[in-house]
Amino acid sequence: MPPVFSHGDLRLYLLALLDETPRHGYDIMQALSERTGGTYTPSAGTIYPRLAKLEEEGLVTKSADGRKTVYAITEAGRAEVAARAADIDGIQEGLADSVRLIADGVRASVQDAMRSLRADLAAAARTPGEPARPETRDDPRVRSRDQLQRVDVLVNDFRGRVRADLRTHVARGGELAASVVDDLARALDDAAEAVRRSLG
Repeated sequence: MPPVFSHGDLRLYLLALLDETPRHGYDIMQALSERTGGTYTPSAGTIYPRLAKLEEEGLVTKSADGRKTVYAITEAGRAEVAARAADIDGIQEGLADSVRLIADGVRASVQDAMRSLRADLAAAARTPGEPARPETRDDPRVRSRDQLQRVDVLVNDFRGRVRADLRTHVARGGELAASVVDDLARALDDAAEAVRRSLG
């Protein structure tokens, strides 16, 4: 799985979180974990040096609140967030795609485990000498359904990765030429045709 945050994205996302409300370090780590569906829980060694750097740049201030240190965004920080709103949108969409991909993978794994469990239960319920029921894994239909699940995961993974890459590219000011989309459409058509030929 690719990194959750590309180079520089975490720094910008920290600013976006602080633009919402002042936060202490643990709160920032929890917010990152929640917004990535638990796929990314940064360590203190990752977050605090970046917060210190943002403070050096005059984008963040810190103050004591009892035993906690609270970080708040400055006007200069708000200006950077406003200027890079499109980049932040791209990061948010990439995170949403990552979470969807993980959810799809988990769903497929759970469905596969349930099918396997049903087959095991059916096998355990048979009396000795009773022929296997068609739900067992020797049944070509069961194997085909398993392969369909794999296809779903592969297609969703491809869609999520390409979509995230393209959105991030455009959000960062990159141009998306029509020829790139045309090439992608042709490649997908060729892949679909190859699948149809394989199926006979």
